[in-house]
Amino acid sequence: MLPMSMVGRADELAELGRVWSTVAGRRRRTPAVVVVTGGAGVGKSLLVAAALDELTPRPAMVLSGAARVHSPAPYDWLAAVLSGRDPDRLDLPADTVPPDALAWLAQQPTAPRERYAPGTLLRLAVRAVRALVGTGPAVLVVEDLHALDPASLNLIGELATAPGLPALLVVATRPAAHAVAPELAGRTLARLCGVPGAVRQHLGPLRPVEVAEVLTQVYAGHPLPGRLVRGVWRSTGGNPYALTELLAAYAGQPPEALLAPVDVPPAFDVRPRPARRGVPPFDADGGRAASGLSRTPESSGASAGGTGLSAELTGREVEVLDCLVAGMSNKQVASALGISVRTVTVHVSNLLRKTGSASRTEVALWAVRRRLAEPTPAEM
Repeated sequence: MLPMSMVGRADELAELGRVWSTVAGRRRRTPAVVVVTGGAGVGKSLLVAAALDELTPRPAMVLSGAARVHSPAPYDWLAAVLSGRDPDRLDLPADTVPPDALAWLAQQPTAPRERYAPGTLLRLAVRAVRALVGTGPAVLVVEDLHALDPASLNLIGELATAPGLPALLVVATRPAAHAVAPELAGRTLARLCGVPGAVRQHLGPLRPVEVAEVLTQVYAGHPLPGRLVRGVWRSTGGNPYALTELLAAYAGQPPEALLAPVDVPPAFDVRPRPARRGVPPFDADGGRAASGLSRTPESSGASAGGTGLSAELTGREVEVLDCLVAGMSNKQVASALGISVRTVTVHVSNLLRKTGSASRTEVALWAVRRRLAEPTPAEM
C-alpha cells in the first residue's frame, strides 16, 4: 500500500526513478530534466522528497535550493545550495571560481560588491555547480521555480543543457502565471521542457477514488459510504494539503465528523459559476489564471465578514493566506514575508474574521474552495 502522501502519485514516482536510471547508468550527455508543476498544496515537494528517498543507486550528491519567498535576490537558488557550506572548504580551484565571486554568489554578508558582468557571473555560477557535482551522479533540486529571481532562472536554464554534467535536474513549480517574473519563468519552463527526453509531470487534485484510498488508510475498519467520500472530496477540492489538514482537525473522531465543514453558509458555496467580467477563469492548477486570490474590481467590492462570495482581503492578507494554504506556521510565514510573528498573528486573526472561519484549517479550506472549480462528481 502506498504511503498516504503518495496516493495518486505512484506513476509519477516510478517515472522519476526511471529517469534517474538513465543518469546513474551514464547514458546521457546532458542532465536529465523533470519538471513537476501544480498548484499550492498538491504535493510537489512531497513527491520530490519521496523520489529522493527511493533513488537507486543513491546519488553521490544532492544539491537542493529554493527562493527566498517574496524577497528574491540574485542567484537565490545557488545561495541556498551553498548555505551551510564553508566556501573555504569547498575545494573549488581559484581559477574556476574566484573566492570573491563565490562569496557574492553565496550571498555572504561580508562579500565584496559585485564587480563581474552578468554574463561572467552566470558562467561562474555554472562552474561552481559543476565543481560541486564533480563526477556525480547528482540530483539538482529546484523548489518553487516560480518564486526564483531572474538570475537563478537563467542559471537553471543553463544547467539543463550543460554538456557532460552527470545530474538529474528536478524542478518543482507553480505555473508561470504565478511567478515573480512570469515571462522569464515561462521561457525558462519552455527551455527546460525542450531538452531532449525532458519529462513534465502535472499534479492536480486527487480524484474521489483516491480520496477514498486515503480515508481507508486513516479509518481502517470503519465503513466509508460513497456519500461520505464525495462530501470530503467536495469540501477539500481533492487538494492533498487541505485533506491532510481536515483529517488532522478531526483526528480521533468518527469519519462522519469530516462532513461537518461541508455544511457551509451560502457565502462559501463552491458550486461552479459562470465567469464574471473582470474575474480571470480558473487555470489547470486550480488557481486563478493570473494571481490566485488577488483582488479584482468586483471581488474588492464584496463585503467583508463572509457576506459575499469573497471576502475583502488586503494584499498582505492574500500573501499570508497563500502561506497558510502551503502549511506554514506563523514563524515560517514571518520569515517568508519579512514581518514579525505578532504581525502575522494579527493578519491570521483578520483572515478568520473576514472569512467567517474558526481555525487556520478552515481558512485554508476556504481558500482552496475559492480556487477550485468543482467538476461534477464521478459515480463511485
